Amino acid sequence: MPRHTARTAANHGLDLSGAEVAVMRSRLPRVADAAVQAIIAEVPTYANALSGAMGENIRNAVQLALGGFIQLASRRNSDGTRPTAPAMEGAYQLGRGEARSGRSMESLLAAYRVGARVSWNEMSAGLLADGVDAETLAKFAGLVFAYIDQLSASSVSGHSDEAATSGRVRERMREALALALLRGEETEALARAATRADWELPQTLTAVLVPEAHLRQVRDLLDPRTLTVTDPASVDDDSVLLVPDALRAVLLRSATGHPAVVGPARPWDQARTSYLRARRGLELSGPVSDTESHLAELVVSADAEAAADLRVRVLAPLAELTPAARDKLTETLRLWLLHQGRREAVAAALFVHGQTVRYRVGQLREVYGDLLEDPDFVRDAVIALAVPPR
Repeated sequence: MPRHTARTAANHGLDLSGAEVAVMRSRLPRVADAAVQAIIAEVPTYANALSGAMGENIRNAVQLALGGFIQLASRRNSDGTRPTAPAMEGAYQLGRGEARSGRSMESLLAAYRVGARVSWNEMSAGLLADGVDAETLAKFAGLVFAYIDQLSASSVSGHSDEAATSGRVRERMREALALALLRGEETEALARAATRADWELPQTLTAVLVPEAHLRQVRDLLDPRTLTVTDPASVDDDSVLLVPDALRAVLLRSATGHPAVVGPARPWDQARTSYLRARRGLELSGPVSDTESHLAELVVSADAEAAADLRVRVLAPLAELTPAARDKLTETLRLWLLHQGRREAVAAALFVHGQTVRYRVGQLREVYGDLLEDPDFVRDAVIALAVPPR
């Protein structure tokens, strides 16, 4: 919220006599009651508040403000302190209280306007009855509204400071919640953390990994409830976004043009599984953006050591060949299996003539023999050769 710019009540040129100040002070309870009644009647937020704690707060604030005003108007503050200081502090605390209650400043500023009008009407009527001249009355009017403006500014400051503090606390709570979700804590503990963070539980969460440099651009396109936290597994302080109830097509469009990795949607209390999937997508050779489009590759690469061992076993019959020959036959075997023996498709994928494919397959049959017809070997070879070695 922007800071409120106040007119100053200093140097007002008003110097009421001691008798006039005494009369004003004697009328203070009546003026305060009139202001309170008008505020409660005219500001909807404060309706029916007269008998409750809010009504007492309003009365106290009005009494304090009017007392400070009378001191200021008298220009007789013998101890050298600033006469408006207690009233300004009270206004500041009122603003903080509004922020803690989740209300904007609109109602409190409206209350100030109503209070200023009623106070002016009541006090000026008394001064007129006491024979105060027009010039003094004009200065008095200017002081009333400048003073109210300063009170309003103090309340706005209090509201802004409290909102900023509350926002930082809520942000820390939500970061703690996100980390608890990534750790996979128990549902009950997660629900309690969500309550503390004032975060409404969604049906699903989708983990998105984003480099820090792209965080704001991606985050601004997502649901405002999205949780954001530094990736605990990242060495570069990259971020994890936990996006609630996301439509996948929309989420992927939001990530387009950014090096983001999108995990699967999971029930909100199982967000850890989405995060782990996204981490594995990030670790693939050539990180993927949509893990759902690379499920087979993710399955095959789930145990890197097992995949490496399987590849060694499948290619063992080629171990005695030269590296160049071994590489050619390995790639031919991979494509022969994936294209189910269709020679022209293999030749097109290898950019060679069909006769070259026939020759190489002949070499493979010499080396592997009947294994090329064995379903178990074919399964192992397809898995082992599906993903290039890291």
